[in-house]
Amino acid sequence: MPVTPPRRAGLRLRGATAVALTAAATLFAGLLGPATAHADTPPSDSVSSDNVEHIANVPKPEAVSNTNSDMAFTGDHVIGGNYDGFVVYDVADPADPQIVSEVVCPGGQGDVSVSGDLLYFAVDSPRASDECGAPAVPVTDPDGFEGVRIFDISDKANPQYVAAVRTDCGSHTLTLVPSKEAGTELVYVSSYAPSASFPNCQPPHDKIAIIEVPLDDPASAAIVNEPVLFPEGGNHEQPGLLRPTEGCHDITAYPEKDIAAGACMGDGIIMDIADPVNPVVTEVVQDENFAFWHSATFTNDAKSVLFTDELGGGGAATCTEEIGPERGANAIYTLDETADGHSLEFASYFKIDRHQGDQQNCVAHNGSLIPVPGKNYFVQSWYQGGVSVIDFKDPKNPREIGYFDADSRIDPDMENGSTWSAYYYNGHVYSSDMRRGLDVLKLTDPRLRVAEKVTYDEFNPQTQAGYRPGR
Repeated sequence: MPVTPPRRAGLRLRGATAVALTAAATLFAGLLGPATAHADTPPSDSVSSDNVEHIANVPKPEAVSNTNSDMAFTGDHVIGGNYDGFVVYDVADPADPQIVSEVVCPGGQGDVSVSGDLLYFAVDSPRASDECGAPAVPVTDPDGFEGVRIFDISDKANPQYVAAVRTDCGSHTLTLVPSKEAGTELVYVSSYAPSASFPNCQPPHDKIAIIEVPLDDPASAAIVNEPVLFPEGGNHEQPGLLRPTEGCHDITAYPEKDIAAGACMGDGIIMDIADPVNPVVTEVVQDENFAFWHSATFTNDAKSVLFTDELGGGGAATCTEEIGPERGANAIYTLDETADGHSLEFASYFKIDRHQGDQQNCVAHNGSLIPVPGKNYFVQSWYQGGVSVIDFKDPKNPREIGYFDADSRIDPDMENGSTWSAYYYNGHVYSSDMRRGLDVLKLTDPRLRVAEKVTYDEFNPQTQAGYRPGR
């Protein structure tokens, strides 16, 4: 969520989620003015399209029962982030996932990435120390810890906490980037929301932190650079901005192409990461219809980039006829290399046209490519708008070709859902539902069947890998 995270209010986590959602809705109303009231009618007459099958749900466990957030994948396991910590699921049988372990370690939304035996966990809610059991403290506490925790998950049933790295403004999200140095890897840390009253998050904050992790000694991980991405300041003038640019919300790296895309609140950027410790911004774009540049995904050929706008911060109803198709949407840009670096050219917007009504929090959120070589299929979460499958091979004419909408308005026996992330991994879609837990979907569309031939040993959605059949 890009709304003021729990740490900025100095609140304990369980109460912070409701406060953040209320703040988002209030801000949303202030941005757009009063909307015309209309009936909250069902968006369709079924929970899913006929090419998407819901095959499993695992409710949140009692120990880690706060809001579900992002996911990472390794072998037959899904790592699910949560405001309380994280959960390890065994999905060797996707129709019957099993909880392997639960780690209680609160610290904000709990963004996760996985690399071999290491799990990286983002902390953006200040704690009294870097220990997992440390209580929350106000963001004005200069001794409060925020940053990145590192766990050893070689034993999935018994993860071990091995290190912590403090970063300015904490870590709202993080992105794993391979290092050019043997035996090490890098973590790009994105954070934002500085204030003169926050001793550990002082403005200006137009930078990211880069952590280097020695793989044979992860306990010695440390910051090796804090590159300033906006030396002249980012976008502060755009009407309707949820936040001005002050750091980045999320970064997606495509290491094989030596590029990364940043969603930085008021700006979308492309970076050259040929020298990953010293990334260079090569293109910056702004969009008058974007309130909050939230995340990004490259196409497999890196000729297009899909950015998302989280209008209302995930706490407002934006999938309505009144708001329209160009706000709270995806924006698709074509990407070209130039003599000076890169050039982004706007192609189109995409937003689900299954209007959700004024009681359903709905906006573009996290997703990933479905690995069909030569095509551009994308699966994406829309909070209470459900999971959408999109074809954007023609970047000027994207269209929805499938969906799953866990909505009690449609099926009274179905618990209302609010999906944070939806990712394709080794033949199935996994949805981290903030309320319902982990959902597993099977795509039965013949156009998507070849994706089942593309398998990964590991998958972090913010670290893209190229693919072709059988890889």
